[in-house]
Amino acid sequence: MNWMVALPELVLACFGMVILLVGVLQRGRDTFQLASMLTLGAFLVTILLVIAGARGFGYHGQFVTDAFSLFVNVLVLVGASLAVVGSLDYNEHENLRRFEFPVLVLFATVGMMVMASSTNLMTLYLGLELQSLSIYVLAAFARDQLRSSEAGLKYFVLGALASGLLLYGISLVYGFAGSMQFDQLATALADPAHASPGLIVGIVFIIVGLAFKISAVPFHMWAPDVYEGAPTPVTLLMATAPKVAAMALLVRTMATPFGHLLQQWQQLIVLISIVSMLLGAFGAIGQRNIKRLMAYSSIGHVGYILIGLAAGNTVGVRGVLIYLVTYVFTSAGAFACILAMRRRGTMLEQISDLGGLGRRDPTLALWMTVFMFSMAGIPPFSGFWGKYFIFTAAVQSGLWALAVIGVLTSVVGAYYYIRVIKVMYFDTPEEAFDPRPASLSTLAAATGLFTTLFFVFPAPIVGAANAAARALFG
Repeated sequence: MNWMVALPELVLACFGMVILLVGVLQRGRDTFQLASMLTLGAFLVTILLVIAGARGFGYHGQFVTDAFSLFVNVLVLVGASLAVVGSLDYNEHENLRRFEFPVLVLFATVGMMVMASSTNLMTLYLGLELQSLSIYVLAAFARDQLRSSEAGLKYFVLGALASGLLLYGISLVYGFAGSMQFDQLATALADPAHASPGLIVGIVFIIVGLAFKISAVPFHMWAPDVYEGAPTPVTLLMATAPKVAAMALLVRTMATPFGHLLQQWQQLIVLISIVSMLLGAFGAIGQRNIKRLMAYSSIGHVGYILIGLAAGNTVGVRGVLIYLVTYVFTSAGAFACILAMRRRGTMLEQISDLGGLGRRDPTLALWMTVFMFSMAGIPPFSGFWGKYFIFTAAVQSGLWALAVIGVLTSVVGAYYYIRVIKVMYFDTPEEAFDPRPASLSTLAAATGLFTTLFFVFPAPIVGAANAAARALFG
């Protein structure tokens, strides 16, 4: 049993317990900032361990560290770090200065890392539930606000339903295939003729359970309400790191044990992708709350990402990973700008509150413009390149319908992104926002520069994504 392959996860979990003890022992003092700084330090140490750590299988083949898990884990840790940075000022103003917040983010991140490295259906489930339980609590963290409690309850109830469907699918696969190990399942299903109808039904239930976690249609119903009701840093977290982990888990699960059954599950992924792109494009048009708009936007982006999974090959998975990188930075930057929407100490969430921002705060308006253009897929911003690699994979795999629908829904989606820009530069100026804290200015600038300059240095990310995809397909 090679436990060293899980060293980053073990170290991060130990950091979490130490920070938890520090918070408990310092009870009565304001330990939120200290716990947040320690959590960011833990994430940095873990990133270094992930990059320099051992490779291979561990725990009797239930856990693997390869180029794919390395890529995903680094991206997850970066996304979680961005969420913690985004919470520093918000939690101070909203009276959420409790050390449990960064600790919950940390333990959710441990679950996400386990998800990325799982090679067993039970390990997969344990990682998913560790992540989910932490985020259920985070969604309801503003317990004095009715909508936050409501968001946490909705997410918990629907998440429990999705977990039940996932477990049922796992039980069917185990019952009809006789194993939960990915490599043994891949060997047993090397000939698609050996796949019984019961096994195919089990795979469908697994897809349904995981589709909920990425808010793909028709399992998206929780996203708009939870995005709006949860504290905004939690929404930032949900839009980045958990999405990456759940998508990586779905990709590894479908590509490794069930890769030979591509023809059986491909059409289901194609259907989910199409309806997600359509709902994401048209559902956001009537939104007036910017957090709800971002929820529908995320549903649409999930539809684009699923195009790469539907391709079912190295090129498609490479496109998925590149898209996830661009989406994490663009989404985190957009939420940093939303977190800056504070007037007289009160958080604002209506798109109309951005009126005249281009004249009142040109820097913030510039970064928001960059993120909106990137999400719309307008060159040269990173979002364009994410869609380029996804649509290229679709065309090379013969999925022309997906590529055409993707392009058309991108045009529709551009309307509501550009509407935000129009409000900032052409509407009647509103009262100025409160001065931005350094943490939000740094977060917006860092993600904005990455989004803008991605086309200058894409080679390292594209190369790493290519290596990760090849590791998945052997």
